[in-house]
Amino acid sequence: QVQLAESGGGFVQTGGSLRLSCAASGDFAHIEIMGWYRQAPGKQREFVARITRLESTYYRDSVKGRFTISRDNAKNTVYLQMNSLKVEDTATYYCNVRVVPREAIYEVDYWGEGTPVTVSS
Repeated sequence: QVQLAESGGGFVQTGGSLRLSCAASGDFAHIEIMGWYRQAPGKQREFVARITRLESTYYRDSVKGRFTISRDNAKNTVYLQMNSLKVEDTATYYCNVRVVPREAIYEVDYWGEGTPVTVSS
């Protein structure tokens, strides 16, 4: 089992910044992919950003140039630095990790409980 501890959400005005963190703990061989998704009220969950074990990064178009994802493999932690926040970034942000269990050749996805981000105009 893997536990995910998210932090960093909150309230911010348009143009402000927030930094989300998600620390993974548990018994696993390594984490292949760490990422963030978000879900606004009344909308489907959508991809925001992800980073591979080799630190390749991918972003949804609407956050490119404003959000930066990074990871600390020693701490099994992923970060999402969010700058120039817009009202439309308001959502609950969910951490997602894809891990390889010990002595396994398959991968398992885990989700955090979500941390809310509210951007006011």
